[in-house]
Amino acid sequence: MRRLADKVAVITGAATGIGAATAKVFAQEGATVVCADVNEEEMNKTVDEIKSEGGNAMAFQLDVSSEESVTSFAEEIKKKFGVIDVLFNNAGVDEQGGKVHEYPVELFDRIIAVDLRGTFLCSKYLIPLMLENGGSIINTASMSGQAADLDRSGYNAAKGGIINFTKAMAIDYARHGIRVNSLSPGTIETPLIDDLVGSKQDKMGEKFREANKWITPMGRLGRPEEMAAVALFLASDDSSYVTGEDITADGGIMAYTWPGKMLIEEEEWKKGTE
Repeated sequence: MRRLADKVAVITGAATGIGAATAKVFAQEGATVVCADVNEEEMNKTVDEIKSEGGNAMAFQLDVSSEESVTSFAEEIKKKFGVIDVLFNNAGVDEQGGKVHEYPVELFDRIIAVDLRGTFLCSKYLIPLMLENGGSIINTASMSGQAADLDRSGYNAAKGGIINFTKAMAIDYARHGIRVNSLSPGTIETPLIDDLVGSKQDKMGEKFREANKWITPMGRLGRPEEMAAVALFLASDDSSYVTGEDITADGGIMAYTWPGKMLIEEEEWKKGTE
C-alpha cells in the first residue's frame, strides 16, 4: 500500500532488533529512512539490506544521550531534508543492576541517559522539523514501564518515564498536527534479550525462553517484525486520531493479575505452547 510514500522517517536504535525491522518495513512502505545508531557496523548492514531491496535509506552514527551529538544530527537532517514526517525514538539499553541499595549509580545514570534523556533530546531537536507539516512520533517504552522487574529498577524508571513523557508531548503538540504515542513491547527476540539472558543456544537463554512459554499467554516471545507492524500503524495515517496512547504488544502478559493457575494446571496450559 506504500502507506509512507514520500515521507522522511528517522529511527534511532536502527542497527538491530526492533529498530532494524522497522526501518525495513518503513522503507518497503515508501519512506526515506534515516537510520541512527551508535553501532555503525550493524547499522550499515541494515541500510545496505534496505538498499538491496530497492528501498531508500541512509546511516548516521548517533549517541542519543549526548546533546552535542543530537544537535549535530538534527542540523544534518535539516540541511538534507528540511522537514521530517516520522520520528521513532527507539534507542535504548538495559541491564540488571540488583536491588536499589546495591544498584550502581553509573548504571542507573546510563540507562536514564540513553532511554529517557535520549528520547527527550531527539524529540527536542527534531520536533522543529515537524512543526510546519505535522507528523508522528513513536517512543519505545516497555511493559517494564507499566509494571516492575526484579533487579531492574533503572530500566523500570526510564520506561515508565517515557510513557508519561509521551502523554506530555501529545498534549503539547496536538494542535500542531503532531501525534505522539508510545509502543510498549513485551519480551522480543532481539540482541538485547540475548545480552540480558542468553541466546537460544545458551543454557540460560533456553531456560528463559521455556519459562516465557508458561507466563506469556501466547506461549512465545515476540518478533521484531511484529513490533515494526505496530510502529507502522502509529506512523501512518491509519492512526490519524490516535495520540497520547501507549500501545502494549506483549503477547498478553499484562492482561492477567496472577499466573499461578497457568503453572498449577501444567498439562492443560502447556499443550497450547507446544
